Amino acid sequence: MDDSLSFESFCEGAKKAAHRAMEDHGREEYDEFALHAGVAVERLAKAVLVSKNPVYIVEIRGNASVDMLFHMGGHRKAKKVRTIGASEAISRLRTLEVLALDKELDMLIDVRNGVAHTGSEEDAKDFLPILAKTVETLLGDLGGPLDAFWGRWTTAARMAVDNKRGEIYRNVQVRIRQAKHRYDDRFSDLPEHLQDRLAVEQLELGGFGVRFAENGVEIAIREPCPACRSAAHVLSVNQGTEETPHFTVIALRCPMCYLKLATRDELEASGVDVKHADDLAAFQVSTFFDGAVPSEKTFRMKIEQFLGTETVDLD
Repeated sequence: MDDSLSFESFCEGAKKAAHRAMEDHGREEYDEFALHAGVAVERLAKAVLVSKNPVYIVEIRGNASVDMLFHMGGHRKAKKVRTIGASEAISRLRTLEVLALDKELDMLIDVRNGVAHTGSEEDAKDFLPILAKTVETLLGDLGGPLDAFWGRWTTAARMAVDNKRGEIYRNVQVRIRQAKHRYDDRFSDLPEHLQDRLAVEQLELGGFGVRFAENGVEIAIREPCPACRSAAHVLSVNQGTEETPHFTVIALRCPMCYLKLATRDELEASGVDVKHADDLAAFQVSTFFDGAVPSEKTFRMKIEQFLGTETVDLD
């Protein structure tokens, strides 16, 4: 039988595609993620079928199917190697009661095949749990360990299907793992003690950054990143009045691992102490202004005087 159609080949192909899918998802390249996720499911589904009987991946279509039947049996070589696609592989596994009916899985395969389209790239990111769940089911049938398949992505894959946690928590924890791997990929050649020193020195710089946006003053302070422990920028906005500002933490951006958290709920799910961050932002501002948080108008005027410019962006 053709080595490319062996159980080992399908398993290895599924593993590589699944890892690529995780990397795509972490980079927010969701169209590529859907493509590689679909490939991973197809190849692992075929691995399961081959493990039961190699002829189960033969496409039934005219005389060519007879050639493939003997080809998979190892008795002759087919003129053209043709096997079933992802949808048929899933259908056959449902017949064998390995997989259950799942509209989300069908949609993932349709998107991968170009038969269907998501409303936007953002929508495609929601396929991550179905990828993780399907892989777990197929590996369960094979009796293969999850960590051997996922490697460094095991925690993220487990988190994606952890129904004991809320959706926001699961989503954030997966993104933290993805960001950590991005950091490792960027700085793996840098000695660990230098990475630690860089993170500490950044955090010890203290201070804060200011940006005047359309919605008013925004403040950025430094806090340890939940993913890589480098100095992330934690963004606060005024949720009080212009005369009496009250700065509240609402977002995080890390320049080292590129983790982005966009809401207070996501910050809390990541483990950031938002109350401490609120207090730190207020302390930094009041210290700069000799013990008081000024109005936004005074804030702008003082910062512009301090920098000697009319446009300010310290973040």
